[in-house]
Amino acid sequence: MIGAEQGDAQEPIHCLLVDDLPENLLALEALLRRDGLVCHKAASGEEALELLLVQDMALALLDVQMPGMDGFQLAEFMRGSERTRHIPIVFLTAGSADHQRRFRGYEAGAVDFIQKPIEADILRSKASVFFDLHAQRQRIIRQRDRLDVLTSALQTADQHKNRFLAILGHELRNPVAALNAGLNLLARREDHGPNQIVRDQMQRSLNHLTRLVEDLLNIARINEGKISLTSKPFVLQDALRYVMEACQVTLDADGHTLVAEIESEPIWLEGDEVRIAQAVINLVTNAAKYTPEPGTIRLVASRADNVAHIEISDTGIGIPPEAQEHIFELFAQIDGTSRAARDGLGIGLALVRQLVELHSGEVTLVRSAPGEGSTFRIQLPIALTPPHET
Repeated sequence: MIGAEQGDAQEPIHCLLVDDLPENLLALEALLRRDGLVCHKAASGEEALELLLVQDMALALLDVQMPGMDGFQLAEFMRGSERTRHIPIVFLTAGSADHQRRFRGYEAGAVDFIQKPIEADILRSKASVFFDLHAQRQRIIRQRDRLDVLTSALQTADQHKNRFLAILGHELRNPVAALNAGLNLLARREDHGPNQIVRDQMQRSLNHLTRLVEDLLNIARINEGKISLTSKPFVLQDALRYVMEACQVTLDADGHTLVAEIESEPIWLEGDEVRIAQAVINLVTNAAKYTPEPGTIRLVASRADNVAHIEISDTGIGIPPEAQEHIFELFAQIDGTSRAARDGLGIGLALVRQLVELHSGEVTLVRSAPGEGSTFRIQLPIALTPPHET
């Protein structure tokens, strides 16, 4: 017998016995007696149906020949009901079980026939199989119900977490902006002594905090699907010029060189220019973050078969093979430099993927190997009917 899982209470197993002779019902009950088994006895098909309305049975033993509703008719009723169609049925017959009777029984939903007079060992052996299967089924149902409860609790906790991150990000944004404004005012003073050193340290820390706040807000937007687009036709080259301007200060500070190879013929896209620029900026800054100084970041843009291709390559530390399939997941980070591990929460690539997919595009890791750098590619559909320039 399959044992109950540890911690599960052993629930009673219910069996339906149907025979018009009381002595046969008592004999069946005595033969089947075992711990945890409850036998429900019915002297007619109608009485059996009443019992089936209130109790789920692990097995039904039905006498074939009964006045009124016989065993075959009762089985047909059971198979026609959603509540009882799963209950295994074994027919008990005193007559010869010829082929025609067996065919009718199996057609009515029987799983077996047992000939009278009943051999006790055969009855117990066959019944035990169905009792054990029922007990296992009940354990699976209880496990499923517990999983449903846990899943619901996790979903609720996840919603609370997302709400907390969104509130935290918004609440932090205002004081961070005020601190930035204050430092900018102090920076206008011509003071290159110890105060300037302190201000520079504060500015670096505040820049890091600003990035963390933006990460928190982006996490909330990703989880809640609240990244919105302002869609209109635009030229990809215009967006990429903004990308290069926005990234140049960071690249210069890190000692990196940006090499751009951008097709001169205008590439028209339909979408949100700011969001596409944001996706490319994230890839460029991510490349810089994982590239030791001095390094080279290459930005290539071209078209092929009505698809725009944007590739960002670096000469950085590369991505280990075991981490490559997870890099577009939230909070995924690559070990390599202590600075990279500290900078941000690991949502840059997850945000890139969502922004690109919102534009019916795709972002992929083309190649990467430890010590050999990485290449990412964004593919976006080209607008088939670009607007005429005025």
